Amino acid sequence: MPKKNSDCSAPNDPAESKPEAPSEATAPTEREPQERRIERRSPPNHIYVGKKPVMSYAMSALIQLTQSEQIIIKARGMAISRAVDVAEIVSKRLGNNAFSVKDIKIDTELVGVGEEARNVSTIEIVVGKK
Repeated sequence: MPKKNSDCSAPNDPAESKPEAPSEATAPTEREPQERRIERRSPPNHIYVGKKPVMSYAMSALIQLTQSEQIIIKARGMAISRAVDVAEIVSKRLGNNAFSVKDIKIDTELVGVGEEARNVSTIEIVVGKK
């Protein structure tokens, strides 16, 4: 808080007042809407599996299944086994046999450019209501 008081009374110091005064005055109003607004580029029924614990993905999948007919669990590389675990947990343990695996698609993607390009395995598991 003392920083704001010094900024208001520091127009004589051009090095301090020019960069900080506009950014402090506009930063809180610009940051708040950006933090609240999350842009989603994928459909809401897609779940991308990464490094989080399996149960967090499984609970997310159950929530999505209550809102839609089916979900798609996607993973690449080392996360494929975690995606399979999520599908099995949802269909066998948490879903009370209300859900089942409908389809499984496997593929390979080329990741990187030039000499750093490599093949990465991918999986898509469709889980839906029985």
